[in-house]
Formats: sequence, C-alpha cells, structure tokens
Amino acid sequence: MVAVPLSLRRLGAELSLAWQFAIAGLIVLMAGMAAIGLWVTANIEMAIVQNRADATALFVDSIVSPLSQTLAHQSALDPPAQKNLLAAVETGPLSERFFSFKIWTPEGDVAFSSDPGLVGQRFALQPEMLAALNGEVVAAFDEMAGAEHLVERDSGQELLEIHSPIRDAGTGRIIGVAEFYRPSADIREALSRARLRSWLVVAGVTIAMLALLFVIVARGSNRIDRQRRRLDDQVEHLSQLLAANTTLRNAVDEAAQRAVTLNERYLRRISADLHDGPAQLLAFAVLRLEAIRKGKGRPDDETLVRRSIDDAIAEIRSLCQDLRLPELEGLSGREVALRAIKAHAFHSGATVESALADVAVETQGAKICLYRFLQETLSNATRHAGASRIKAELSPHDTGIMACVEDDGIGFSSEPDPDRPGLGLAGLRERIISLGGRMEITPASNGMPSGTLVRMFLP
Repeated sequence: MVAVPLSLRRLGAELSLAWQFAIAGLIVLMAGMAAIGLWVTANIEMAIVQNRADATALFVDSIVSPLSQTLAHQSALDPPAQKNLLAAVETGPLSERFFSFKIWTPEGDVAFSSDPGLVGQRFALQPEMLAALNGEVVAAFDEMAGAEHLVERDSGQELLEIHSPIRDAGTGRIIGVAEFYRPSADIREALSRARLRSWLVVAGVTIAMLALLFVIVARGSNRIDRQRRRLDDQVEHLSQLLAANTTLRNAVDEAAQRAVTLNERYLRRISADLHDGPAQLLAFAVLRLEAIRKGKGRPDDETLVRRSIDDAIAEIRSLCQDLRLPELEGLSGREVALRAIKAHAFHSGATVESALADVAVETQGAKICLYRFLQETLSNATRHAGASRIKAELSPHDTGIMACVEDDGIGFSSEPDPDRPGLGLAGLRERIISLGGRMEITPASNGMPSGTLVRMFLP
C-alpha cells in the first residue's frame, strides 16, 4: 500500500469535493489527453503520408508504367525506354518533384536509376520492396542505409522514400517496383499543421469535459455541503432536545419519587386522623356498649354512645370530603374551574372573584390537576392567609393554559418549613411537574398592598 504524505491528506481534507475532483480529474484527463493525442496525431501523420504517397505513386505510374512494359518479358529496359525515362527524370515532369528515381525488377536488380552507376546491380530485397511487390504503395522517412542509397544519403536532405508497384498493362501482373525520393519539407509542414490542429482539438475537448464535469460535481458538492450543514444543525437541535428531555425526565423522576414520599405522608396523616379521631370515638362507644351488656352501664351511656358515633361519622365524612373529587369527565377547563370555585365558596362562605376564559383541557389528569390547584390555593388564601379579597383566573398561555389565584392576605414563604413539613403545596407542585408544567409563587400584584400570587402553567 502506497503511503500518502500527511500534508497531502491535510490538503485533501481542507479542499472541497469539487476541487478534489478537479485536481484528480485534471491528472487523469491530462494523461488520457496525452495518450489520445499521441494516437490521433500518429494516425493523422500516417494518413497524410500515405495519401501523399498514393497521389504521387498514381502520378508516377502514369508516366513510368508505359515506359517500363518491357520488364514483363525481360529483366532490363531497352535503350529507348531508358532514354525516355532519363529524360522524364532529368528534364521532364518528374524532375520538378523528385530528388532521385529507381526501377527494380522482382529479383532485386536495378533496371533503371537516376544514378547510372547502380544500373545492373543486385541488392537484397528490403521489407518495403517486398510489400510493393505484393501490390502495396509504401512510404516512409527512411534512414537510407545501404550502398543503393549513397546519393540520397550524401544529399543531407530529409527525403520521403516511396515504393510503388509497376504492373503489366495487359495482365495486371507486377513486373517491377518504382522507387523514388521526394523532398519532405512540404509534407513536414502539413504534418506540423495537422499535429497542431489535432492537439488543439484534443485539448479543447478535454478542457470542455473537465469544465462540464467540474460544474456538475461543484453543484453536487455544494448540495452535499448544504445538506451536511443542515444535518449538523439538526444534530445540534436534537442534542439540545435530548439534553432538555434528559433534564425533564430527571425532573419527572424526582417528582415521582417525591410524590411517592408525599403519598406515604398522606397515608400516614389519614391513618393518624382515623386513629386519633373516629377510631377513638368508636372505641369509646364500644366500651360503653360492653358496659351496658354486662349490666354496668350508667344512665347517660346511651346518649354518650350516640354522640360518639355521630362525632365519628362526622369526622369520617370530613376526611372523605377532602379526598373525593366531583365528576370532571366531559367538562371544559372553565367548567372545572367554576366547580372548584363554587365548592370552595359553599364550604368556606368566602367570595371569590373570577376571570375564566373558555379554554380546552383535554386529559383527565390535567382537569384533576386544575381542580386540585384551585382547591388548595383557595383554601390556603381563606384558612391560612386570612384574605379578604381573592381572585381566580384561567387563560390560554403559549401552547397550554395558565391558572392563578391572587389574594391580599398575610402571605407566606414558598420554601417548606422543616419543623412543619406541609403536604398541600408540595404535593400540588409535584403533581404539576409530573404533567410537564410548573408552578410559581410570587408576591401579589394588581395594586394589592400585600398577599400572594400563585400561578400554574400546564402544557
């Protein structure tokens, strides 16, 4: 595995996805452009050279082939044919286009040459000669090695070597090969122009491809960045919600634990009230009835027993009145509040001002909480604060409701007294917290010189 330098890894992490693609794509496309450009230019050069060779061979064949037909029957040219060829090469149309000219027999003999010293000599057949004997026109920038190329090599020019087959006019049989050399300056110029155009086309296409792909990837990268930022915001928001839910869950757990403790204290208080009140009165009645049964009763025992039982029943009814709730199902929030206010006014004889909005309270737990809140706070204002003016309100608040009771009494501290651990407000606060709400106790407002304002907020 190839180790990536740390600096490159850091650079890759800092660059956007689009720029990472641009750099990687530039490297890959440049390599591809070089390979494609080399292949295209090589094929274009081959095509240009071959086209020039074919055109030149066709021109030469139109002049040379009629003068070389004697090679179909003999291995040498007649003197008249050599004279005509020499005239065409030195002063005729071939003199303007070619540097030198040779005609070869299929056996490798030089039947004619612009260099008379080569006529009649035999040389080994080269691959280009063999290809021409098979009917191909072959062109190449030859290195011109060998004794048969001495004149061309000494010229110091770059020459294009062309081999073209000579055919029998009657049968089409190849009877020889024409080898001619022409200067390559114009061909090289044409190749340079073709090479430049092909490289410009390949580079333009490559740049256009890279630009188009970069635009596409840049748009995708920007969208990914936006989605990543949106996800980061959502994760942060969810983390905040999780923290808030954790805090709320802990508060609810604590409220539940405190509610259990308060319930135990309620049960102990009810047990003590039953033990110290009705139980004692009923025990006294049982003792007097036992004395009557044994004939040891007193004249007023019947009256005492009746009074004890009546007092016990009265105390039991008083306890039950504090524990039971009227039927709240099917009532609106305003109707629940009215029932609590009327019940307080009936039992205490106090007058309660009210400003109650018609709000919806959906759950039974919220209705009970609203009833208990008004019952407890109104009772505290009357019994403990000695208030002469009490006002109850119910109104919508945010996505829930707000209920409050305000009085002009002596006021009290919201902190529990360790020597007298009360149950009413503490239990009420735990009930409100368990439903996701909160309770606030503050000094009275609205121009009251003293007193207390107790507010409850329920979702």
